[in-house]
Amino acid sequence: MKLTPISWKEFVKRLKKFGWKGPYKGGKHFFMVKGSRRLIIPNPHKSEIGKDLLRRILKQAKIPLKEWIKE
Repeated sequence: MKLTPISWKEFVKRLKKFGWKGPYKGGKHFFMVKGSRRLIIPNPHKSEIGKDLLRRILKQAKIPLKEWIKE
């Protein structure tokens, strides 16, 4: 299986499965929290989150690509 674009709603749902809480509104963007870590996420919009942006966010969240795809 490979990484595919994802809707904002599904993206947030999947992050929650990895222990992230939120999303919370802050400044210009939403963010999610896990322990003392804070992850800035894109604002909700009609288009999907693309593969490149998704890959960068997962790297910041320290979620292995294999784990994300498996979920």
